[in-house]
Amino acid sequence: MTDQRGGVSDEPAPPVTAYVYILASRKHGTLYVGVTTELIARIVQHREGLMEGFTKRYGVKRLVWFEGHESVVLAIQREKSLKKYRREWKINLIERENPHWSDLFPCLLQAEGPLSALSWRERPI
Repeated sequence: MTDQRGGVSDEPAPPVTAYVYILASRKHGTLYVGVTTELIARIVQHREGLMEGFTKRYGVKRLVWFEGHESVVLAIQREKSLKKYRREWKINLIERENPHWSDLFPCLLQAEGPLSALSWRERPI
């Protein structure tokens, strides 16, 4: 792990307890920024149309970007910050890590995916 000065630290990374995410209807389509403590469950709700509101109305279902935070407070602060970003900045953020706007949801379900370190009891339903 890298410390605040850019050096390497032997300390383990703090546990991720909340996520900020961006959904899109398609490449360069409608965007939605959200925050959750249960990423897989929340994305399933969006994809299945179980949540009334913006994402259901505009068909915004593709997970194109997400990041983990060690506290809900930090995640909410980041979400609020991203919601203030100009659209162009959000697109740049997405394309830095996901230039083809691939749907990242399937990788969350893989055995080697970013949530694989959680035990089955900790995994969101």
